[in-house]
Amino acid sequence: MAKLDGDLDPLWQDLDWAIGQMLIMGWDGTEVTPQIRHLIEDHHIGSILLTAKNLKSAHQTAKLVQELQTIAHQAGHLQPLLIALDQENGGVNSLFDEDYICQFPSAMGQAAAGSADLAYSVAKATATEVSAVGVNLILGPVLDVLTNARYQPLGVRATSDDPQEVSQYGIAAMNGYKDAGLATCGKHFPSYGNLDFLGSSLDIPIITQTLEELSLSALVPFRNAIATGNLDAMFVGGCGIANPSMNVNHACLSDQVVDDLLRNELGFNGVAISECLEMEALRTEIGVKTGTVMAVEAGCDLVLLCRAYDVQLEAISGLKLGVENELLTRERVYTSLKRVLRMKNSCTSWAKALNPPGVSLLSKIHPSHLALSLKAYDDSITVMRDNEKLLPLNESMHQEEEVLLLTPLVKPLPASSMTKTILESKGKSESTSTLHDKWIHRDRGAIMSGEGVFRELGRSLARARHGKLLHTSYTANGVRPVHENLIHRASCIIIVTADANRNLYQAGFAKHVAMMCSMLKASGQKKSLVVVAVSSPYDFAMDKSVGTYVCTFDFTETAMFALVRALFGDFKPQGTLPGTLRKSKKVLKSRQHWLVEAYNPDRDNRGLDDLLKALARASAPNHQYLQTTSASAFELFNPSIEEAHFVVRNSSTQALYGFCATYYSKGTGIMGAIFVDPVKRNVSIGRSLHRRALRGLTQRAGIKKVQLGMCYPGVFPGIPVDDGAGLKSWFATSGWDLQFPKRITNMVITSLNNWSAPEGLLQSIQRASMSFDLIHGLDNAESVLNHVATHANPEVFELYKYALQETKTCGVVRAKSAADSLLGTVIICSPGSSLSNYIPSLHPNGGELIGGIIAPTVPSTVQANLILQGLALMGARQNKAHKSGRSVLSWVCDEMYEPLLAMGFDVLQAFDEVTNTPENVGQDLG
Repeated sequence: MAKLDGDLDPLWQDLDWAIGQMLIMGWDGTEVTPQIRHLIEDHHIGSILLTAKNLKSAHQTAKLVQELQTIAHQAGHLQPLLIALDQENGGVNSLFDEDYICQFPSAMGQAAAGSADLAYSVAKATATEVSAVGVNLILGPVLDVLTNARYQPLGVRATSDDPQEVSQYGIAAMNGYKDAGLATCGKHFPSYGNLDFLGSSLDIPIITQTLEELSLSALVPFRNAIATGNLDAMFVGGCGIANPSMNVNHACLSDQVVDDLLRNELGFNGVAISECLEMEALRTEIGVKTGTVMAVEAGCDLVLLCRAYDVQLEAISGLKLGVENELLTRERVYTSLKRVLRMKNSCTSWAKALNPPGVSLLSKIHPSHLALSLKAYDDSITVMRDNEKLLPLNESMHQEEEVLLLTPLVKPLPASSMTKTILESKGKSESTSTLHDKWIHRDRGAIMSGEGVFRELGRSLARARHGKLLHTSYTANGVRPVHENLIHRASCIIIVTADANRNLYQAGFAKHVAMMCSMLKASGQKKSLVVVAVSSPYDFAMDKSVGTYVCTFDFTETAMFALVRALFGDFKPQGTLPGTLRKSKKVLKSRQHWLVEAYNPDRDNRGLDDLLKALARASAPNHQYLQTTSASAFELFNPSIEEAHFVVRNSSTQALYGFCATYYSKGTGIMGAIFVDPVKRNVSIGRSLHRRALRGLTQRAGIKKVQLGMCYPGVFPGIPVDDGAGLKSWFATSGWDLQFPKRITNMVITSLNNWSAPEGLLQSIQRASMSFDLIHGLDNAESVLNHVATHANPEVFELYKYALQETKTCGVVRAKSAADSLLGTVIICSPGSSLSNYIPSLHPNGGELIGGIIAPTVPSTVQANLILQGLALMGARQNKAHKSGRSVLSWVCDEMYEPLLAMGFDVLQAFDEVTNTPENVGQDLG
């Protein structure tokens, strides 16, 4: 394999080679053309995108990829080609082969199945299959949040409109891809989940949300995926952004989006891949030559050009001119080369690239993958409503009654045997348009004449019921006389819709038929109506006029097979609607009461550690302190603090589904932590724990107040500020008054070696006649403890007592006036202090030495800011003297952010600490 540093210096002098490694290209056709050969041999193109236009079967794909890699090898490429593929499942699969490649549900379908483990297994199976034919980079997972879910063309390609759910399933899929040996590529940054469409194909869809709104929702899954360290690449979209802080025409051409937002703010250091620069709007407005330079200038490492050879040559020419004109520096190109080569090193080698296992491996794994496919589809089928108990149909209908199936005319999915049959019948070798060709909502060919797509569904329904079935299609022409006649004949009408919110004729047709059925039922006729949404579940999610509503999330043959079996009772559908639809649906399980048990360390310790790991994987990066939190952190063994912890557990598997820690000290009850397994949320586990914890706290003798979050331990100081409205509303409806929260935070000096006190700070402290000293032990600490008892919460008082007893690693810095009165205090601890067991932000990460400046206690006076700065300065100096690499300052009041920021501290994470009197807590829990 190529080295990443030394080998690049001489090779960079070969400008053609350098430029070729920064481009990813595709072409039309199922064989290697002279043009693509020329690009690989003479222009050193290092990455290839394969689409459905290139692929006929698994065997042909393996042979094609092997030929491409052989050409690159013989041309002297240092490393194999990156071979990229869209294989999202559902309706977006570039490779279809019913004998060897399995079909799985869409991302939203997998979320409907309700298991992140299933999503992981599906992703790993998919990646294993495409890897067998030589693919090494999968363009996934989709990390978009459907902020405006009902009208967005991304549809079921995205998981849901809940950013945490998107994170959970996106990370599960990403881990599956990685464990199968593929490089991963998150998409579509910064989000295709809420776009404004202006009409013309020359208009770019626009993101109108502010950066703050994006940060609270759309950016959450991207941030979380980046934090795992498993995301190799990021696909940067071609949409525009228009808000008060950013006005961008094309995201992938903007350094504000790529360098500032993606790299600097979100911390991504992998490969940034641009949207295809052959998009019509960009070509017309900017031109590919300039656009290619802009993309690299913005921070993209790979520039995508899908198919047109003349345009690809134009892009190559543009990059050369960019270097010659010094728009692109040597350092900029060098940085991209290192990133691309590093990704190649992680996912391929010549031994692997030149010898893909192909169908020999695929034939072995196909039976198990097929079983997984059938299970995934069965689990995804969702019955949102069945008010009249029509399902299963074989129980609500007599044999002699007729069923009418009404289906729209839709464009067949690329990954289906029906598409293959239609194309072969027309004598065409190319597939349908790819998603890179145009914005999907612009595709005016999306409605096509022909009834073949759902013909097999009708046949399957007829076979399943062993009775008469009528089947016809409907169009934008509405309910015609032929439909009316058939509706009068049939006892049960099944209407299929596919994205009715964007194909409004379908919604109108279904409502018209529903009204007819209602009128006929009123006259005494039997007219059962079932509506099946085979793409977006939002078609009739909120329309109660449709009494029986079923969702399949795609209309591949496998999905339709599962639908038929569900309709006729072969299994009982268990799928649930994604995101906020799942949360808003008032189903029985949302009112379940889970059995809450007392926490038993010997029994539950391992389960709690596993739960904490699951939470860390699903949390935002600034909550990654959970990664260094263990079960032991919650047990204080402090005689002055009573503790009682609770769990919801599976007694059969010993797994913990939820955990709640509570403490009591000097009249204050504390809910110190409440966690629910990310895959077990929205089923009342949290409410059951919350109810039990509050009951235990409010029954304590002498209880005066109850607070959410505590500083000791520091696992859950309160509600994370940047978790959006969801968590706050959960606590609000659970009886907590969130109007006047106290803001607390953790802050950090990331490098003490390079840090020094701001100019003028020492002089200001001297002019104020302040002095500072460091004390250890309880013997001379009476004034400190009195000060803390007066100005801080009870658990902070206990924290000071603990620190004063730890004389070897902890101490308290006192700030005093000229008259020797106490102005403020702070705990400091050196690396390795036992306090780090309870405060995860002090826990060493990768051997790093971290010192602590903990719980500053400063009364609100005119000098408060200066006192705090003086205490922080003394703490940082002590940490530096103890060879700490960084210094963490924990629990600073909100109004004191600014003076610490001025000292060079950065915010790690911020929380709202909420305190209530007992009578006001739990008012909504009865």
